[in-house]
Amino acid sequence: MIYVAFTIVCWPIFGFILSLLLSKYNEELISKVAFGFILIHLLTALVLGVVWLLCGHQPINVREFSIYKAYKYDFYIDFYIDHIGLIFWVLGALLSAIVIKYSRYYLHREEGYKRFFNTLLFFYAGFTIIILSGNLETLLIGWEILGISSFLLIAFYRNRYLPVKNAVKVFSIYRVGDVGLILVMWLSHHIWQENISFDKLYSSALVHAHFEELSSLGLVVAIMIYITAAAKSAQFPFSSWLPRAMEGPTPSSAIFYGSLSVHIGAFLLLRTFQFWENQVVFRVFLVLAGLLSAAIGTLTSRVQSSIKSQVAYASLGQIGLIFAEIALGLHWLSLIHIAGNAFLRTYQLLISPSIVSYKIKEQLYEFDLTAQPKVKLPAKWMNTLYILSLKEWNLDSNMYHYVWNPIKSIGSKWVVFNFKYVFYIASLTMLGGIVMLFFKSSLAPNVIHQLPLVFAAFGCMMVLKAFSERDSVRKSWTLIMLNHISIAIAISFNEHFNIQHNLWYLSGILVCWVFGLWILNRLRQTEWVSLSRFFGHAYEHPRYAFLFLLMCLGVAGFPITPTFIGEDLIFSHIHADQVLLAIIVAFSLIINGLAAIRIYARVFLGPHIKNYHGVAKRSF
Repeated sequence: MIYVAFTIVCWPIFGFILSLLLSKYNEELISKVAFGFILIHLLTALVLGVVWLLCGHQPINVREFSIYKAYKYDFYIDFYIDHIGLIFWVLGALLSAIVIKYSRYYLHREEGYKRFFNTLLFFYAGFTIIILSGNLETLLIGWEILGISSFLLIAFYRNRYLPVKNAVKVFSIYRVGDVGLILVMWLSHHIWQENISFDKLYSSALVHAHFEELSSLGLVVAIMIYITAAAKSAQFPFSSWLPRAMEGPTPSSAIFYGSLSVHIGAFLLLRTFQFWENQVVFRVFLVLAGLLSAAIGTLTSRVQSSIKSQVAYASLGQIGLIFAEIALGLHWLSLIHIAGNAFLRTYQLLISPSIVSYKIKEQLYEFDLTAQPKVKLPAKWMNTLYILSLKEWNLDSNMYHYVWNPIKSIGSKWVVFNFKYVFYIASLTMLGGIVMLFFKSSLAPNVIHQLPLVFAAFGCMMVLKAFSERDSVRKSWTLIMLNHISIAIAISFNEHFNIQHNLWYLSGILVCWVFGLWILNRLRQTEWVSLSRFFGHAYEHPRYAFLFLLMCLGVAGFPITPTFIGEDLIFSHIHADQVLLAIIVAFSLIINGLAAIRIYARVFLGPHIKNYHGVAKRSF
C-alpha cells in the first residue's frame, strides 16, 4: 500500500519531469505526454474509488516516511484518502484532461507552448499532493507548489506589463494566506506535541478534548484556517485578486481559477472541520463572511465588461455560498456544489472567446435601452450598489491602503546603506550572534529571554527594507539572506536547540544566495538592472532567468529545498508562550518570499527595456 500511495502521488511529478526533457518544437508529443499522464491518473482514481467503496469506504491513512527527525520533531510524509479527497481527485483529473485537450489546439504555435504544459503538470502535481495529504506538513508542500505555479501561469505572457504585475499581486495574496497555515502548524505542534495527522483528527472527540479548556486557542486556530482558505479561494476580504488572475491564457484561467485552485480553500475547510466544528462563534462568522462574499461577487459580476472577469466574480459568489454550506455542516451539499460550479466555470471560460463575437452582435442588434432591472430598489440604493460594484467594493484599494502601503512605508523608512555596507552589517550580525551564543551561559536569564525577539525584529526590518527597495538589486537580495540569518540566531537562544538544525536551515539559503548573487553580477556586466521597473531580461537571458528563479525558490523555502524543512524546524523550537516571536518569524518568512519573487519579476519579466524588440507594454 505504501508504494502504491507513493506512486499515485508522484505520478504527476513523473509526468512533469518527463515533459521537461521533451523538445519545445514537438507540440504533439508534449500535449500527448501531458494528456496521457493525467488520463492514467484519472483512471487510477476511478478504479481506486470503486475498490474503496466495495471495501467499506473507510478512510485510508498511509504514512510514507520521515524526512527529518529531531528532538520532539518528526517531519513525515503522510497520505490520506476519503470521500472528500476522492471527489476532488476525480474532479481535478477530469477537468485537467479536458483543458489539456483543449489547449493542444488553442496554444498551437504559441511561444511558450512547452512552458505552459510544464507548468500545468506542475500545478496538477501540487493539487494532487494537497488533496491526498495526510497532515499539515504534506499539505503545505502542495500548497507552495500551487502558489508558484499560479504565479507562472498568470505571468505566462511575460513580455507584457499587466500579466506580470497581476501575477505578483496574486502571489502576494497567496503569501498572506500562508501566514495562517504556518501559524496553524505551529499551534498544532504545541497542542498535540506532534505533527498531528488528519487520521487522528477524524476523531472529533479527541480534538474537542484538547480544545475544551482552551476555547480561545481553538478560535485562534479557526481564524488562521479561514485566512488561509479565504486567500486561496478569493473570499472576503481577499476577493479582488481573482479577476486579475485572468491575465493568463484562457485554458489556465479555466483550470486554475475557474475550477480547481479557487476551490482549494473550501477543501481546506472540509479537511480541518474537526478543528473548529465546536466553535459556534467562528461558524456564525464563516456563514456571514460567505454570504457577504456571495453578495459582493454576484453584484460585481453584473457590471463587468470582460467576460472572463464576469465569470470570475460569479464563481467567487458561488464559493461564498459553499463556505456557508460547510459552516452549516452540509458537507455533501458543498461537495456537489463544488463539482457543479467547477464544471460550469470551466465550460464558460473555455467558450468565452466564442461568446465575444456573439455579444458584439447582441449589443449591435438586440440591445434594449429601455429595459428595466428585474429587482426594483430606490434609485439611490441602485446607484450606490452600481458604483460600489464598479469599484469592486474598494477591496483592492483597501488591501493596498491598509496592508501593502504600510508595509512598504515601514521598509522605506528603515535606513540601510549601499550593498557594500549591507554586506558588512550581515557579517557583524552573524559574528555578534555567534559570540553571544558562545557566552550564553554568562548572560542574564531575562536578557536571554529577550534576545530572540531582538534578532527576529532586526531580521524583520531587514526584509521589509528588501521588499520596499527601489534601486539596488544586490542590496535587496543580501537583505533577504540577512533576514534568514537573524531568524536562525534568534531561535538559537531557545533551550533544547541543536546547532545542526541551523546548519540544515541555512545550508540551502547560503548556497542559493551565493549563486543568485553570481547571476546578478554576471547580468550587470552586460545589462542595466534595478528594481525601479520591469526589465524583461528573460527575453535575451532565459537561462539566467530560469536559474535565478530556482535560487528565489530556494531562499523562499520552496518544497524540495532544505529551507522548507528548516523553516518547519525553526517553528518547532518556538515555545508556546512566544506568540509574538512566532508572528514576527512567520511574517518575516512570508515577506521574504515576496521580496525574492519581486526581484525575479522586476529583473527578468515584463516588457524588455530595449525598445527594438517591440513588445507591448500593456494588455488589452
